[in-house]
Order: sequence, then structure tokens, then C-alpha cells
Amino acid sequence: MDQNFFSDYFAKLQEMNQLWWKELDSGKAAINTPLNKALNEVNLDDATQLIEKAAAQPAALAKVQMNWWENQMKIWQNITMTPGSEEAAVKPAKDDKRFSDPAWENEAFYNYIKQSYLLYSNTMQESIDAIEGLDDKTKERLSFFSRQAINALSPTNFVTTNPELVKLTVESNGENLVKGMELLQEDIQASADVLKIRMTNDSAFELGTNVANTAGDVVFKNELFELIQYKPLTEQVNATPLLIVPPFINKYYILDLREKNSMVRWLVEQGHTVFMMSWRNPDASMVNVDFEHYVLDGTVKAIDAVSEITGQKQINTAGYCIGGSLLASTLAYYSAKRMRNRVKSATFFTTLLDFSQPGEIGAYINDPIISAIEAENLAKGYMDGRSLSVTFSLLRENSLYWNYYINNYLKGNSPIDFDLLYWNGDSTNVAASCHNTLLRKFYLENKLVESKGVQIGGVDIDLSKIKVPTYFISTIEDHIALWQGTYRGSRHLSGKSTFVLGESGHIAGIVNHPAKNKYGYWVNDELGDDPEAWLKGADRQDGSWWTHWDQWLDSFTDAEPVDARSAGSDSYPVLMPAPGVYVKQTLPVELDNLTEQTKEAEAQ
Repeated sequence: MDQNFFSDYFAKLQEMNQLWWKELDSGKAAINTPLNKALNEVNLDDATQLIEKAAAQPAALAKVQMNWWENQMKIWQNITMTPGSEEAAVKPAKDDKRFSDPAWENEAFYNYIKQSYLLYSNTMQESIDAIEGLDDKTKERLSFFSRQAINALSPTNFVTTNPELVKLTVESNGENLVKGMELLQEDIQASADVLKIRMTNDSAFELGTNVANTAGDVVFKNELFELIQYKPLTEQVNATPLLIVPPFINKYYILDLREKNSMVRWLVEQGHTVFMMSWRNPDASMVNVDFEHYVLDGTVKAIDAVSEITGQKQINTAGYCIGGSLLASTLAYYSAKRMRNRVKSATFFTTLLDFSQPGEIGAYINDPIISAIEAENLAKGYMDGRSLSVTFSLLRENSLYWNYYINNYLKGNSPIDFDLLYWNGDSTNVAASCHNTLLRKFYLENKLVESKGVQIGGVDIDLSKIKVPTYFISTIEDHIALWQGTYRGSRHLSGKSTFVLGESGHIAGIVNHPAKNKYGYWVNDELGDDPEAWLKGADRQDGSWWTHWDQWLDSFTDAEPVDARSAGSDSYPVLMPAPGVYVKQTLPVELDNLTEQTKEAEAQ
């Protein structure tokens, strides 16, 4: 190894230590935040309950411990006495890619470490499962946070216990660690209160150039959103336009990535007049912006604009994730106000309306943790999108967090160029009051499905009053909005509903271009109360669900196609080219730059 390696490495390490203490002194680190304290208290209380229950059930715990001891001895015997003669006592799960290097199997030292680690991981979960008397929520938290701690301590995450890293460090004279330290330093400076690991090369993409580049114009703008109308790609278009409501916790261009991965472009190619809402990235001045503002000043305004521009009294709508929850609330608001029905159909992409089954994010859904988050949000004026992004990544920690930790900081590799990961790293804040409402009223109290649980504009909304036809698309591997939960939410509406279940997860299952022919989907017209019974009776179809949805949308277009529409109208003139200004706001949001960006965009 190069003689200068240690001096270079420890110089970088010293820089990192100085940076860490500087951030700690400035209060940026998350050690003493109300949220961290609440998490520690909840975890301590859960652990205390586990110990007390276990003490009263010694036989159950003794059985687990005996199984661990027998398997540990089997591992030792297989490796030391009869190497290669028998199958491994413990094997990684099929989707666990951490131990793919041949040395984990072929070299006794690493094989022993691997199997012992996996056995410990399995035994921890078995111990939690074996103890009776713990409520389901406590068990869920114990399982989730134990898994987080165990996976953080995986031997793959350390140079000395990962054979691939040992070999790489020797062969590169330690340059991988020096380069990794540089990347870590840059990521710490770009993070909020939790380390946000970059997943892709940010400099490889530019909004409006190679992502979010479907041609269009901004035809409306207020303090919450910009409305984009996309240019037609066919001589004639469907009479009924389509408005897409993306989630305000992410940027809209997940649906307009590169050309061969863009839902927006594909819809325009099918003859739809597509409108897209682009939400503003909140700053501290938006502390009091609540969920109802996103309805009244957001979706309501957008629907009005689309109707006026196209001359159509009713339009098709689609909402993604929390954007779907927003769309449903808007429809319920129209009903509560007895307003004219402006929506012909509503589509919901991976949308929770019933939050009783929120998935693994439920580990954070309890009063102490939510109260702490509420306090932090109000103090800052927003929920920092960088921290929110890490939270979602840690729901799949091995593939979405530690994988990049190893690749970037221990292997010293520069992140790849990947449009979807670029979008994933382009985080947005959430206004404090709105985020607090979502956590408490929706996730904790599940008020949205109650007839008078949520008020919008001074009126109680009731999802059961929604009578427009609806289309629900969810994905079978979704860990953010479990499909069983989205299915149950669809049953709270009164109109005719179609439910479709796609393959893959929350993003890849939705952004599934037909040209790729990658993932299929399930359909079943019989919608009962039990989601598992629905799936058992469903038929699997090849190809993208996009084509199925397009056919469904066509059934609501009773008029003949019309000539391709020009952008805007007298009441809604073109303001600037797409993608507009709001989508270009990056974290941390700098208000001075927003005015300059707006002037530049309007001048183009």
C-alpha cells in the first residue's frame, strides 16, 4: 500500500472531524432534537416492555436461545470440520444482494461472519415474535428499529469485514477510502439533520433539457403552484382534457423523466391534452399553509383554469400518492359545497385514503413522535425535504441507503447517471402546518375516511359522497402505500370504481412505459371488502397498465376528437415555457433566487 495513504486518509479524517464538530455546534446535527429524544423514549419504553414480558416467559425465550446455540454450533462445524460438505446453516434472503461476492461463500473466515450475522439477525426477530402480550404496534416498532440497527451493523458496511472492500483497498492503495471521504464530506455539507447520501450524479441532468423536457407552457401561477399545459403531438386531441395532481412532497417530473420514461409524453402522444400542477418548494414564510390551502388555492384553482382554457365543463383528473388524497378531498369539497360537478373521472396512483394500514412508515406514527415532529416543523416553518427523503430511503435501508454508503464512501465510486435517482434526490420541503395535519389527522387519527373528520373551507367533507367513476392503480411491492390499504380506501367512495394492481413498487410500478414491456398487472371487476380475496380472483395481464388506463379514460370521452389546442387563453395567457420556476427550486430554498429565476423564465 502506498506510504502516503495513511497520511492522506487521516488528513481527510481530520477535516471530517472538524466539519462534524462545526455542524454539531451550530445545531445542525440531529442528536438533541425533540424528534431524536422522542424516538429514544419510545424505543426505551418498547424495549422495557419487551424485557418485562420476556422475564415472565422464560420458556419461550429459552427455546429461541437454544435454537440460536444449535445453529451457531452447526455453522462452526460446517466451516471448520467439514468445509464445503454441507449446505450453509443460514442463507441470505433471495433479494439480499449484500453477500454476492464469492468470498462470502468460498472463504471460511468471511463465510463464518456472514452466517453468524444472519443468524443473529433472524434470532432477534424470532425473539420479538416469541414474546406474547405485546400489542401489534409495539411489535411493529421493535421489529422495524431492531432491523435498522442490525442492518447498520452488517459486516458488509465495514472495510475490515467485507472481503470486496479489503481487496479493493489493497489494490487501489487506499484511494477508494480517500475518495470516499471526499464524497462523504460533500454529502454532509448538503444534508440537513440526517446524512443524505447522493444516489446519482446531479451534474448529469438539467431540468428542461434531459428531464422534465416535454414541451409545454406555464399558463397559471399563484403562491402555491404553477400550471403547465403540454403542447400537443397529434393533429387532433381528445375532447376531455386531463389534469394531473402530483404529490406536493415530491416534484412532478417523476412523471416526465427522459423521453422513453415519461408518462406525460406518452399521454400526449395518445392524444390527451395534459395539464400538470408544479408545486412550490415551501420555505419558512409558508409555515401556516395547511392542507386545505392546497385544495382551495391548489386543485380547485387548477380545475377552474383547465376548464376555462379548454372550454370543457368537465375534465378527467389523476392524483399521485398524497396528490391523490388531495384530489379526493377536492372532490369531497365540491360535494359538500353542492357545487357543479367539474370532474368527469378521477384516477388515483398509489393513493391512501384509509390510513389505518400505512406500511412501515407506521413505526413513526404515534403521539410522542408526531408531537416532536410538529414542534420541529413549527420552529423551522417546514419539514425539511432532505430529512424526509432519508426517512423514506430507510424504509428499504439495504437497497436505498447502505448500498450507496458502501458504493460511495467505502468503494469511492462516483454515483451513476440515472434520471429516476436524480429525481429522488431532488427533494422538496413540506409546509409545517400541512405536514402536521397529514401526520396527525390523516396518519395517526385516520380522519379522512370519517364523514366529518376533516374540514375544508369551513365545511365537513365526506369521501362517501364522491360519485364520479374512479380508477385506482397500486403496486404489489409498494412499501410506502401498501396496496391493501389503497384498496380499502377505494371502498369508501360511492362511484363505480376500477382497481388495478401493478407489479413492482411505488415508483417503478407506476413509471412503467409500455415500450419497456417490463411489468404486468392484475385486474378483477369483482370488488369485495377483502383485498386478498380480490387478488386471489384477479387475472394477470402482460404489459404496462398505462394502456389499460388509457382505454378506461377513452370511455369517458363521448365527444368527437377536436383540433389540437393552443396554449392558454385570454384569461390564462402563457407566462413562460415549461418546466417553469417552482420545479427548479432546490434545497435549501433561497428566496432571492426565486425572483431572479422567474424573471429569466418569463423573458425566454
